[in-house]
Order: sequence, then structure tokens, then C-alpha cells
Amino acid sequence: MSSEVIVLLIVIFTALAFDFTNGFHDTANAMATSIATGALTPRVAVALSAVLNLVGAFLSVEVAKTVSGGLLSIGNVHHMALLHIVFAGLVGGILWNLFTWLFGIPSSSSHALFGGLIGAALAALGTSGVLWTGDQKTGVINKIIVPAVLAPFVAALVAGLGTYLVYRLTRRARPDKVQTGFRWGQIGSASLVSLAHGTNDAQKTMGVIFMALVAHGTFQGTEDIPLWVKVCCALAIAAGTYLGGWRIIRTLGKGLVEIDSPQGFAAETSSAAIILTSAQFGLPLSTTQTATGSILGTGLGKPGAEVRWGVMGRMATAWLFTLPLAGLVGALCWWIADLAGGLLGVLIDFSVLVALSAYMYLRSRRSPVDTSNVNAEWDEGGLTPPSARTKTGASA
Repeated sequence: MSSEVIVLLIVIFTALAFDFTNGFHDTANAMATSIATGALTPRVAVALSAVLNLVGAFLSVEVAKTVSGGLLSIGNVHHMALLHIVFAGLVGGILWNLFTWLFGIPSSSSHALFGGLIGAALAALGTSGVLWTGDQKTGVINKIIVPAVLAPFVAALVAGLGTYLVYRLTRRARPDKVQTGFRWGQIGSASLVSLAHGTNDAQKTMGVIFMALVAHGTFQGTEDIPLWVKVCCALAIAAGTYLGGWRIIRTLGKGLVEIDSPQGFAAETSSAAIILTSAQFGLPLSTTQTATGSILGTGLGKPGAEVRWGVMGRMATAWLFTLPLAGLVGALCWWIADLAGGLLGVLIDFSVLVALSAYMYLRSRRSPVDTSNVNAEWDEGGLTPPSARTKTGASA
């Protein structure tokens, strides 16, 4: 087996690892509000979300096409160099996902991936290696920056208006009937978000793997994404979704807004509508920013609701730093791989990835969050509730 084939296999494995982290990092986008309101129990929620993410991954390939050919200018790049760029970008995305998960920050997995790829491309090729502007189907500004700025505001506006109308229309109804009805409604709306998430986020990894296969010469850029790539990516994101990502679920479900079932229904419905629309047009939207904007909107739309602006500020700060910091890691990884050269450079980067990932996982065990405390009262003094800080073993 040649060194190029080994590098390709490492890139594919790392891409699926990113897809896995994307799954547990973004479970909260669909299920945090349903878990917080009691519409679904935690385990049922993540299982349902995993199945629907799996199904959603097969519904469209427009986002995958954007990722594989609409962001980087790589037409004349040597195949081994391109594999190094893709691998370095994936490392940047994974490490940022794990870092923000450790602190329970719902940042964008999509922007972590794109930041890593852009940083690696800049380090390898300079500014000419990135398609900054382009037609409607290409360009970092058109496909990433503009949607990143607009998505949370549009989601907050839609969810806020929806929440206001919900409470306006049900103001004379019995509160217990309203809560019960909207909890049932949340099952459907949360399911729709999970389906939408699969159509958007699983495709990003499909696009990256296909880019690597094209770089190796296995496929031509004009060919369709092979079925085995779709299946592997769908299974990876579904497995990650089932793991839970409880730290981020807790932040979105309990930390930003004290949410009840009508608000949860409004947030999930607006998120699903925006994510599905973006997938149809090939926009690799941040589902995290969309979901967060929707939840924030429900706090603004409900009379007397409390929004924890300090928590929102920490999230917004993470959003601002996602692209540049993931890009910095991607650039560093490319430089290491380029300095060492060939397979050795990739193996060094991979070893660093494994070591840092293991450290962050072990660090998370000091303050575990799981199904038993994910809905505990929010404590502004720390990520996890006091009862969780003395526990020694639980799911993250």
C-alpha cells in the first residue's frame, strides 16, 4: 500500500471523526428545547434525532457540492498537497468542536470545518487558494459569511414573531392544555429540525471526503458523490447524535432562556424552516447559529421572559472566533505536515489530534453532564449543576 493511499485513508477516517463530533456537538440544535420542556425524555430525544439525521443525510447533495467545489481554488494543486490541506482543515474543525463542547458552548461545527480548510489553504497556497467571491454557487463570502451574519437574526425574528402569536392566540386557553398540546407539537417540530440537520451537516463531510477522493484521482470532480460516502457520513453523524452532547444541550435548553413548550415549538419550527430552505439552495448554513437565534427569539417574543444575555454574549464571542481560530489550527497543522513531509507529517498531526482529543475528554470527566442533570437549574457560576460536580462517571 503506497503512502498516498495511507494518507487518503487517514483523511477519510478523520473526516468521519469530524462528522461524529458534528453529531454530538449539534444534537442540542434539535432536541435541547424538547428535553428542557419535558416533551421528550433525554434518551428518547437523542435516539429520535439520530434516526432522523441518518434519513436526512440522503435527501439532498447540494451542500456537499458547495463544500467540495465552491470554497477553495484547488484546480492546479498537486494531489498530495491537497490531501494535506483537507486533513489539516479537518484537524482544526475537530479540535474546535471538542474545545467548545468541553465548555458547553454551542458554536458552529460548520464554521469550524470551513475555518480549518480556509486556514490550511491560506498557509499552503496564499490568498489565491480561497474562492472569496464567486457566482451564486461559489465563494466564501456568498456561501459562508453572509449566511452566518443573517441566519441568527432571521431565526430570532421568525421565532420571536411566532412566539408572540402563539401566546396571543392561546391567552384565553387553559395553561395546562396549552402546555400539553405544544409538548406533543414539539415532538413533530424537533423531528423536523433533526431531519433538516441531516440534510445540511452530514453533507459537509460528504463534500470533504469527495474532495479528497478527487485529489487522489479516484473520482473526477464532475462525477456524483458515491453511495458509500453518503452511507458512511450518515452513520457517523447519527452515531455522534446518539451520544448526546449533554453539555451543549444543557446550555441551549437551560442557560439561554427558561423555555416552555410553546416557545420550544416556535423555536424548532423556525429553525427547521430556515435550515431546510438553506439546504435546498446549497447554503452550508450554521445550524447552531440558527437554533440559537430561534431560542433567543422565543425569549424576546414571550412577554416577561428572561434572556440571559451573559450566556448569549459568550456564545457570540465563540462565533466570532470560530473561523479564525479553527483556521489558525488548520494552518499550523499544514505547516507541520509540510515541514515533516509526506506520510510522516500527516502521522505527526494525527498523533497531536488524538492526544489533545483524549486530554479534553478526560478533562470533561471532572464535571460530567448526563441525562440525570442536564435539566438541573442553571447555575451562572459554572457549566454544570453542583450535584454533577461530585460525580465520577457519566455520559457527556
